[in-house]
Amino acid sequence: MAKPLIIVVEDEPDIREIMLYNLRREGYEAEGFESGSEGLEAIRAKQPNLVILDLMLPGMDGLTVCQQVRAEAAIKATPIIIVSAKEEESDVVIGLGLGADDYVPKPFSPRELLARVKAVLRRSQQADQGDQHERVVIGDLIIDLEKHNVTIDGQLVKLTATEFKLLYQLASHPGRAYTREQLLNRVVGDGVVVVDRNIDVHIRAVRKKIGNYADHIQTVRGVGYRFAEQ
Repeated sequence: MAKPLIIVVEDEPDIREIMLYNLRREGYEAEGFESGSEGLEAIRAKQPNLVILDLMLPGMDGLTVCQQVRAEAAIKATPIIIVSAKEEESDVVIGLGLGADDYVPKPFSPRELLARVKAVLRRSQQADQGDQHERVVIGDLIIDLEKHNVTIDGQLVKLTATEFKLLYQLASHPGRAYTREQLLNRVVGDGVVVVDRNIDVHIRAVRKKIGNYADHIQTVRGVGYRFAEQ
């Protein structure tokens, strides 16, 4: 079985080499590029299983690379993890909005990076297999899409339609970071004018109603929310 190929686009040599070393040690095939244009050409030529993309790159920046990948049919489904410094949080939100799958803030530990890589690759494989997630089960918390209900230890949890959609969206994609705008578009719909901070009100309500499972809904500082992985 072929090793998954991961392309790393990072202009800082030390950081790039650390990422490549740890990815290869974990059993992945990994190749590194220092500029956005070089990275984009490699993505087109090699069609990797995953791209780790820095935002601040010489010449073509990471946001442009992300946008271009999502615009080209042959590579548009390629999973992308953004890496960024704290001061680039606004760009992270834009990147996720452009279609990046996740992000890792700098500085990061190799363990954190590898955890994100494994999670994104797993989600990509599930998508390829057409996984519908009709029931999401976390301990005794069950989210049933067909019945449109949530139970904890067999007891029905009363959620509004919006709260159910929000919980289902997060829980069915554990580990994925969503911006507030992305969540609003999924639970309310495009074209509906709302303030993105309204999502915080719904999140607080859901956390309160799911009790001991509230901590599974994690706040991603400067970005939005994600559901904790098992």
